[in-house]
Order: sequence, then C-alpha cells, then structure tokens
Amino acid sequence: MNDLPKNASTTLKTLEQFIVKLPKAELHLHLEGSVEPNLLQQLGKRNGLYTSNWELANFERVYRYKDFSGFLQAFKFVSEHLKTPADYKMVTYNLAKKLAVQKVSYAEVTLSVGVLLWLGRKLEPYFEAIAEAAKAGERDYAVKFCWIFDATRQFGEGPALEVARLAAKYREKGVVAFSIGGDEGRAPPELFRNAFQTAREEGLHCVAHAGEAAGPESVRAAVELLGAERIGHGLKASLDPSLLELLAHRKIPLEICLSSNLATGILERMEDHPLLQLLAAGVPVTLNTDDPAMFQTDLNREYRLAGEIFGLTEKQLFEVARNSFRFAFTENLMDNHHGKFS
Repeated sequence: MNDLPKNASTTLKTLEQFIVKLPKAELHLHLEGSVEPNLLQQLGKRNGLYTSNWELANFERVYRYKDFSGFLQAFKFVSEHLKTPADYKMVTYNLAKKLAVQKVSYAEVTLSVGVLLWLGRKLEPYFEAIAEAAKAGERDYAVKFCWIFDATRQFGEGPALEVARLAAKYREKGVVAFSIGGDEGRAPPELFRNAFQTAREEGLHCVAHAGEAAGPESVRAAVELLGAERIGHGLKASLDPSLLELLAHRKIPLEICLSSNLATGILERMEDHPLLQLLAAGVPVTLNTDDPAMFQTDLNREYRLAGEIFGLTEKQLFEVARNSFRFAFTENLMDNHHGKFS
C-alpha cells in the first residue's frame, strides 16, 4: 500500500477521499456475517435447500430485523446455508476481495465455531478450506487474515471450553484469539472462566462481546473475571464512569460497530452512540463492521459515519485507524505499518 502523506489532512480534499486512502485493519468482523444476499441465494441453490426458486428479495428480507433476537435468528439462517467446506472457502475468498477494495490489509476474522459445532459439523475440513482460501486471498489481494474462534454464550460452558481447545489446536494455522458472543442475557461472563483460562494457558489472546445487549457490569466482568484484552461493542460501558477509567488505564480497546448497534435495535438513533464520550474518557476505540453484509455496510462507510455524524476529524480518524493496527494480536503488525502512521 502507498503511504499517506504526512500532511494528509490538508492535501485530501474531502472526508471521503481521506477515508478511501486511509490504511486500515479490521478487528471485529464475523465471517458468516459477510455473506451478501446474492451469495446466500447462490449457496441455497447449490446446496439444494429449496424445492422452488427463492427470489433475491426473500434473502434480502432475512437481513431485516427489529431487535437483537431477530438478528440472532438471521445469523442462524446464514450459518445453516453454509453447508460444506467449499462454501466457507468461497465466502472467505470473497471477503478478502471486498476488504482489499476498502484498503484493509489485515483482518482478525471471527469464525463462529460454537455454531458450527452446534450444527453437528467437524471443524477440521471446514477450517482447512478456510485457511486455504485465506492464503489465496493474501496472495491475490494482499489481505492477511488471522482468526478468532468464537463460542456462543447460550450453548453453555462445556461447548465454550471445546471451542477454546480447538482454538489452541489451530494456533499454527493463524488462530490468535478465543472469544465469546451470542446472547449476553442468557449466560453471564462468570460461566466461562475455565474456557478463558484454558485459552490463556495455551497462549491465545482473549476477547469478549460485552456491553452490547447487557449493561456495564457485563464489560467489567469480561475484563476483571475473564481477562478480556479487547471488548466487542462495549458501548454500555459509558454508563459507568469508573469502568471508563479502568478501560482507559488498562488501554483495553472497544471494538465499535456503529451500523450494527443501530440495526439490532441496541440504539434508537445512531446519534445516541456514546462514541464521543468514550473518546473523551481516553478509552481506545477501533471502528469495525461486525457483520457487513447483514448490516449493509463496509469499513469505509463506518469511518464516514464517524466523521459525518460524530464530527471526528481526519486527525481523529487517523488515530482510530492506527489503533486498528496497534491493538491487533499479530506481533509486530504496528511496527510493519509504522511508516503509514508517522
């Protein structure tokens, strides 16, 4: 990638031009959530899931939901359409192509291993296909993938521990972290102490979705009980000033996903997101898409929203982009990109 000029904020004419040229990494991105409706339709046909031809509009309607529960049902629908290793291979390669267009050179992609196992599938052939596609994507589009294996809260402690052990098994294949996602209200963080301890002992990093559908106590428990090094979403941390101090002091970043929080009904208006409050408190943040196809967004759009709705300056957006490399779990990633952020 070409380096941005040091006076980028004064030489680029518009916010859009600035964002398009800005080097970025993405740290909160679900592979399954990157499947666009037309690709979902293609997978459904290929796997013989329909006796009649479903129109594209039917798949587009799947991605419309009123609340977080509706989103989880849509995510389940998508996961059920990913039947074979070849399906995952196609989706992975397609994601690399889309990220390259957005000037994303590195992504830590979350794979919902908990859901895959719940569907009765053995991980090995699926992840082998994913790893092969990721290698091809790096070759063809210069986008490097690392992986976060995600356990689903509502499936309980035992399945989460299995996901942690599988994450450790595939460290040499680019797995850098273990995480939990799903419905915060149905399974509090303390249930997953053993799974997170296992992950840490195996040399993995730890992440938790928290403070999205539940309150600030969910974020605090993820940090203090589970040892989470990054928090997915975390917007409800804004309700607890002492928690903001903790996050700022420990430099624990929040993976902010603006469009996601609006689409799932967490926010009534995007303007209600506490992004500016988090920044003012000194909490590190990154911008991410979460499930870009399911929320009709991409990373450039998330940066644009941060600028247009919240008034982030080019300098602030530059710092957020730098955070996406600084807080990645790949060693020396920031060092390798230092010239782009000096």
